Order: sequence, then C-alpha cells, then structure tokens
Amino acid sequence: MAKARSVSAFLPSMQSAGNRRSRCSSLRLREVASMYFTMIMVFLVILVVALQGTAPQENYFPYKVPLDPQSFLELSWNVSYPEQVVHFQLLLKEPKFGLLFGMSDRGEFENADLVVLWSDGHSSYFGDAWSDERGQVHMDSQQDYQLLKAHRTSEGLYLVFKRAFSTCDPKDYLIEDGTVHLIYGILEKPVRSLQAINISAIYKGLQRVQLLKPNISTPELPRDVKTMEIRAPNVVIPSQETTYWCYMVELPDGFPRHHIVMYEPVVTAGNEAIVHHMEVFQCAAEFDSFPHYNGPCDSKMKPDRLNYCRHVLAAWAMGAQAFYYPEEAGLAFGGPGSSRYLRLEVHYHNPLVFKGRHDSSGIRLYYTATLRRYDAGIMELGLVYTPVMAIPPGETAFLLKGYCTDKCTRVALPPAGIHIFASQLHTHLTGRKVVTVLSREGREREVVNADNHYSPHFQEIRMLKKVVSVFPGDVLITTCTYNTEDRTQATVGGFGIMEEMCVNYLHYYPQTQLELCKSAVDFGYLQRYFNLVNRFNDEEICMCPEASVTQQFSSVPWNAFSKDVLKALYDFAPISMHCNKSSAVRFPGEWEKQPLPRITSTLPKATPSCQPTLGPPPAAPALLNLGRVKAE
Repeated sequence: MAKARSVSAFLPSMQSAGNRRSRCSSLRLREVASMYFTMIMVFLVILVVALQGTAPQENYFPYKVPLDPQSFLELSWNVSYPEQVVHFQLLLKEPKFGLLFGMSDRGEFENADLVVLWSDGHSSYFGDAWSDERGQVHMDSQQDYQLLKAHRTSEGLYLVFKRAFSTCDPKDYLIEDGTVHLIYGILEKPVRSLQAINISAIYKGLQRVQLLKPNISTPELPRDVKTMEIRAPNVVIPSQETTYWCYMVELPDGFPRHHIVMYEPVVTAGNEAIVHHMEVFQCAAEFDSFPHYNGPCDSKMKPDRLNYCRHVLAAWAMGAQAFYYPEEAGLAFGGPGSSRYLRLEVHYHNPLVFKGRHDSSGIRLYYTATLRRYDAGIMELGLVYTPVMAIPPGETAFLLKGYCTDKCTRVALPPAGIHIFASQLHTHLTGRKVVTVLSREGREREVVNADNHYSPHFQEIRMLKKVVSVFPGDVLITTCTYNTEDRTQATVGGFGIMEEMCVNYLHYYPQTQLELCKSAVDFGYLQRYFNLVNRFNDEEICMCPEASVTQQFSSVPWNAFSKDVLKALYDFAPISMHCNKSSAVRFPGEWEKQPLPRITSTLPKATPSCQPTLGPPPAAPALLNLGRVKAE
C-alpha cells in the first residue's frame, strides 16, 4: 500500500471518469509511438554516420592512372585510413605471361618491393617478392600483398589485391604521405620461377603518384558557378620524350572580379598517358599587354615577357583529381589590379616518341561572381632565388633550410592568423626531399607538408589532410635535401633548370599582404667563408669585386674541408630575410643579418606501426585458375 500511495502522489490529477481514462490512454499511445519513431530515426542517423566512417569497399576505386605510355596497364586504388590499407586494382589489357608491379625509393628496379604475376605456360601464380641490389627477384618469406580477386573480362585481366601501409617487413616499402614511385614490367615469355626473370630484358617503366590521398569531403559548388576552359588548341605533340608547351590566353576586356572555387583537368582522349602535368599562371599586372604565343616553352621564339607570368592559379599532375577550395574561400581573379593574361603550360611525357599525336588538353576553371567570405592567398616559403645558397658536387643528401621567421609573421599576419589548406612543393633537378615544419615558442608543433620521395618531375598542389593554422610569432622552416652525385661543379640557387630552388607554395586564407617569406645566408658571412677556404687552398678563389658568387663557387676546391665548412656556415650564419608584400617591397623593419630561429624542441620521428594480421600470412604464392584464386 505504501508503494501504491507513493505512485499516486506523483499523479494528483488522475481522474476515475471513463472518458478521461480513454483520453489519457490515447495520449500515451501517441507519445509511445512518437518516441518509437524518434528512436528509429536516431538509430538510422547513427548507422549512416557509422557507415560513412567505415573503410571503402574493395570494388570502389576512385583514383586511377595509366602506368605505361600506351595505357595497356592501368592502376586504380582506394585508401582505408581506419584499416591503414591500400586496395589496388590492376587492369592488364594484354596479359601475356604476367607482370611485375611495385614500389621503390626513386623508381629503380633494384632493392624494390614487388608483387609478381607470372606463368610457366601452364599455370599462373601471384606472389609478394623483392629485388636485391643486382635486380635479382626473390620470393618474400612474408607475403604481405594479399590477392583478393582475379578475373577476366572483355577489357582484359583484373587483379585486385591489398597491402598495409606498414608491414615491418624489411623487404617491403613503407607507404607514406607524398610521392610514391611505382614501377612495372611486362613478362612477354613464360618463366619457370621468379629467379628466371631477367629484369634487364623486359619492357618496364615508372609512374609517380600520390597514393595516400587525403580523406576530405567535397564542398558543394555555388548555384551561379560558371566554367572556363584554358586549353591549347590542336597541339601536335613533338616527337621527343619531354616537351613543355606554352599557350597564352586573354580574358575578356572588363572581366570582373570572381572567385575560382574548383578546377579539374581536361585531357584529350587517348593522351591520358602522355599529358604528365599542367599549370595555369596569371601574368604580372604591371604590364598592359602580353604577346600571344602558342609553342614550346623553351623555344627561342617565345617572347621574354612571358617569363612574368608566374602567379599560379591552378596546377594538376597525372593521377590527381579535381581541386576544391574550402567553402569559405576562393581564389580571386579578374577585376581591377588583376592581369587579363594567363599562360597555360603543359608537360608532355612521350617516351615512345609518338609522331603526329594531336592534343587539346588543359584545365577547366569553375568560378563564381558571388564572392566568398575570404580571398584565398598563395605564399612562397623557402629560399630566395640567389646563388649564395649552393650545394657542393658529389653530395648524396645535402640540406638547405629556408626560414619564415617569427619577426616576419608578427609584422605581416593578422591576430587571428591564417589557415593553410593546400601546398605545392618545388625544387629543380637535384631535389630529393622537401618538408615544412611549423614551430611556436621554440618548439616544433606540426608538419605542414612533407615528401620524403619528392621528384621534380611530379609537382602538384596537394590538399592537406588537416588545415594548419599559423599565428603571429610562429616560425615556418622549409628544408630541402639534394643529391649532386652526378655533378662536378657547385649547384647554385637561381631560376635556371640546372640551378636550384627550395620552395613551398602555401594555399591559405584569408589573404594577407605577405606573399613571400624566404631567407638566404648573409652575403658578408659567405665572403668570410671564401676567405677561409682560400687560406687552406692557396688562394684559389678570386676575391676581386668583379667576381660573381657563381664564379667564386665554381673555383672552390671541393674537398672535405670546404664542404664541411659550408654546411656549418648555413647552420649558424645570420640570414637576410625577405618578408615581402605582393609589390615585392619588404614590410617595414630591419631584415639583414637576422639570427636563425632558435628551436629547442623537435618533433619525434614517426615510427611505423604494423597492423595485426588475421591468421598467418600465406607462405607461398597463390595459384590462379581462370579467375578463381586458390592457395597453393
């Protein structure tokens, strides 16, 4: 009874009349039904969110690239960050007797991580392999490439397999952010075993891609979006391996200010394996006009004024998808203070020297007159284009660092900071690695962008996996690693292709006046270096006023002493800071003989973690039989 009384105390308004009970029962049913359907909807929402965060399906391959110039071999892939796995799909349009596919540090076939499909004329096999320093192929004792499916269609033979980013197998390549050098080889004759494969005698090649694409959502385009195609019309691709083609475009007179919100490649059908990369540059606004030109970029007929078309609007490289700006920002072009002239540059890679191939490839810009909240900006980090920064000959891994100092960011950045969403790394021919690190209060905080397998032949604007915010007082240090083993003279900084650069083009918002934040060693300290080297090498370097820095470096006797002292100089000498506005004028302040930023704490080196496997990996290659996979 006490319990009954306590319950009735909470329901003082309950009545005993029949109509009242009926009305309350009806309300209860409606409430229960409402709660039930609400729970169902919540469950469905949770389920959808959960499914969106799962790994991609094994038959969904959003990224695709031809591996060979004739497109007989095509690679598609997806990336599962939750599982730390890449799923590969290879299409062999003419399978013949198998292939080699894999990865290596710079695209060499020695010391490579391989997966091999081979046939002895009767049976076909699939297995994880590796090559030694002589290029001899061996079966891997740890089979980390897992074959998921093999089937034939009217298009050819499809192979679907997967591999973890990191396997902790010393014979395997660590799949990491940045450029990956993919290698392939076609087996045109049956082979009895892997050891019978002669790599030097097979048709083989190299393709560079960014395997680990960022997993970011695609912003919705505005309703009033328009498109503009920047394409070179009907180019006859020269019958040579490498061509850079330049084409000038003029925007309509009075073209108003717009925001570019997206761009994508437009590649002529059949040329997907030849069009290597493309860029659209805007010309300098101080010139009223630019000559029209349609021809090779290195031609003597190219007008010199085209060299003032350097402001990047769009950049695409083979394997890249469409590039989207964040919903709150767009890249401004058109209107007052903006040049009406654009330069398209297309890199044709034609190793088979096709003749008479026509091409009208280019880039399609998506732009809107409804300006977004922020203008996006492009800022240059790294080293000034000057010969005072040089790399000695015969070096395997020589480091140069370019600084964007705390003094510059305090003067030039707004209190709320800027937000970096994309980055394009750039060196010339000897560049091997590039990394930019953000430091705050003397401590390294995060990597902005890094490419440990960088190639000057594969440059694209890459979306960052996460937006990086930079505030006044922060420091950005860009480090480039160079290899000059094949050179006998010093490689100095400059614009020429045989000279060097170290640049990171940051794409960020909101746009500020800061367009260039770079450094170079102090000129006076470099002259002290030449004087010191002279004291130990019989005055071989000319210190006369008419001698240029390039001439001085060319006369340095490159022994261990002169190399070590130059490394030390770059590590301690003060710098000349270029904290420049878009007008090329420095911000107010003292920028010469500035001390190097003091970094007291560095980021720990990333250690790869190996994903646990379900059950023991196969110890032998898989036997393929008409699309069915059977463990041997």
